[in-house]
Parts: sequence; C-alpha cells; structure tokens
Amino acid sequence: MRIAKRRRRENKTDYSKRMKLLRGEFPRIIFRKTNKYIIAEYITSQEAQDKIEIGMNSGALIKYGWPKDMKGSLKSIPASYLMGFLIGKKVLSSKKDNPILDSGMIRNLHKTKVYAFLKGLVDSGLKMKYKEGIFPEKERIEGKHMKKDFSKTFNEIKSKIEKEF
Repeated sequence: MRIAKRRRRENKTDYSKRMKLLRGEFPRIIFRKTNKYIIAEYITSQEAQDKIEIGMNSGALIKYGWPKDMKGSLKSIPASYLMGFLIGKKVLSSKKDNPILDSGMIRNLHKTKVYAFLKGLVDSGLKMKYKEGIFPEKERIEGKHMKKDFSKTFNEIKSKIEKEF
C-alpha cells in the first residue's frame, strides 16, 4: 500500500494540478479562503520555488470603506469580487504579466466565491479565459442578498479602488 504525501493527506495540495500549473510557466493568482478572510496572491515560480510578488487578504477592504459592523462577512461573494478587483488593479499598475487562476483544493462550482473573484479580475482589466454563465448574478455580487442591502457601500468601495489605481 502506498501512503500519500503529507500535504495531500491534509487536503492542502493537489500535486497533479500543481505540476500542470508549474509546467505552464505562467504567473498565477491564487485564491484561498479561510474561516475569516479571503487570501489573494500573485505568484511567480522558478524551478518549483514560488515567489509571492503581491499578496493581500480581504482585511485590506476595511481600508477602502468596508463597514466595521460587517467584518464577519469579509469572506462573502461581494468581498471575493472586490478582492479580485483590487488585486487585478494592483497587477495592472505594477505592469506584471497576465496570470492564470489557481483555486487550489477549492471545488469549482459555478456562481460561487471563486467565480466572483474571477469576475473581479476580469472587470479590473486582466485578460483571462472563462466560460459564459459561470459568474454569480450581479445582485449577489453587489450584496443585495445580504441582511443589510450592501449595494451602495459596494459601489463606494469599488469607486475608491478605481480612483487609487
């Protein structure tokens, strides 16, 4: 019986997917979600050594006007979209190459946080491949489904990010 590698047993790394990403030799933007935040990083790899060039988590959205009373929703669909939009603008402003999306061990279900993040990347101006119909509805991205209607705050945060870059 063959024992799987430790990181595979802990559900942290899919080695076959990682090898395909590394063979492509493209920079990648990783999307990870934790219990509190969404983590986004722009990574380049050389000889299987990853180098984080731009990294942030959704706690950075507080600086752009995310309400403090909604701090628990920093891993929601609107937060995913805004994180994709923010890191996409940072990548474009630092004149880096267009990346590919690396969602890691997260299941790729349509209309979820991963695809809200991808929609933010596309709306920021990055050129990425995607299929039509995989993004969440505009109402969900803007946060109209949340307890408090978040759409006005969402648009304010998005405009602040656009003004900075």
